[in-house]
Amino acid sequence: MTYKRAIFYLIIFLLFISSLIFVHHNYTFYNQTIAKVVETKIEETTEVTDQYENKDTLYTQHIVAEIKNGEHKGKQMILTNEYSNSGAYDYHFAIGNELFVKIDKNAMQDSATITGDIIDVKRDKYLVIIAWIFFFTLLIVGKKQGLFASVSLVVNIMLLSYALDFYIKTNTNLLWICGMTVIIFTVISLLLVNGRNEKTYAAIIATLLGTFFAVFVTYLAMWVTNENGLRYEEMQFLTRPYHLIFLAGLFIGSLGAVMDVAISISSAIFELYEKNHDIPIQQLKKSGFDIGKDIMGTMTNILFFAYVSGSIPMLILYISNYSPLGFTLTMNLSLELARALAGGIGIVITIPIGLYTTIFFVNRKRAKQ
Repeated sequence: MTYKRAIFYLIIFLLFISSLIFVHHNYTFYNQTIAKVVETKIEETTEVTDQYENKDTLYTQHIVAEIKNGEHKGKQMILTNEYSNSGAYDYHFAIGNELFVKIDKNAMQDSATITGDIIDVKRDKYLVIIAWIFFFTLLIVGKKQGLFASVSLVVNIMLLSYALDFYIKTNTNLLWICGMTVIIFTVISLLLVNGRNEKTYAAIIATLLGTFFAVFVTYLAMWVTNENGLRYEEMQFLTRPYHLIFLAGLFIGSLGAVMDVAISISSAIFELYEKNHDIPIQQLKKSGFDIGKDIMGTMTNILFFAYVSGSIPMLILYISNYSPLGFTLTMNLSLELARALAGGIGIVITIPIGLYTTIFFVNRKRAKQ
């Protein structure tokens, strides 16, 4: 192991330990009051039956928690938590859980006992652990490229957060914002992971053309059909145009799959060329289309399962309440299926775009030799 590599691993290890220590003691960085559960007791159990004869059990849990921040730091408070076996909208809390709470200041005026309501669970420590597992997996498998992939992911998350914040504050057209963001995402991600070379340039061009074409076709289909069949009920709490937000989501959602196809085609063609500089262009085209056909089916299925899987809880909820199957599928899957189809269009069109773009760069590189 070289000296620089040892220093790098030491820095990563120190960052890992520091982040774990930080999330276990970062209470002062939150404006919301945080309380740690120190004692729990179930006081009451109730058997209930709904109109469909489904049985459930309700529990009333009394909690003693220690306040970790704010003006009442170090004091204990009493909380009441009701939860059920189904756990659809509630939780069973155990000793050591950290909760976001709201202190009842009116009750404090009449009693020395601090009471309040539970708002949510503090989960940042679990998110940090999962993030580090993901990072170490990338580092072990991808080594240097894995590190750059992690960096690009962090940069892209920050860019997306900034773009959405900019949209909310300025109310600029969201499609324009997402279009610019997609371009930046693509350039940063591919340049960081694959470096500055013809393979990367070909993948960038193919990714952008494929993504924009998929969104354009979707917009055209929505315009021709007057958006019939699309149910925007899941966006009912938004005060912004539903169709623009849906199209903006298509931009971001299609990008990942299209980028994967573009770099796969580009890498494969350049690998064939590097192994045999005299390989005929027709052979490269045939190999590229064969690779594209193999990718096309799997990537389309991946998009479908990725979008539909998020709707499984709602599908189960609707079906368990005896909603008609057609109504259930229409209400919960119309947008997901549209996203999957739009992404599939992007995948399919990216194959020939990526192939001919890559061959263009191969011919240019061959002409220089």
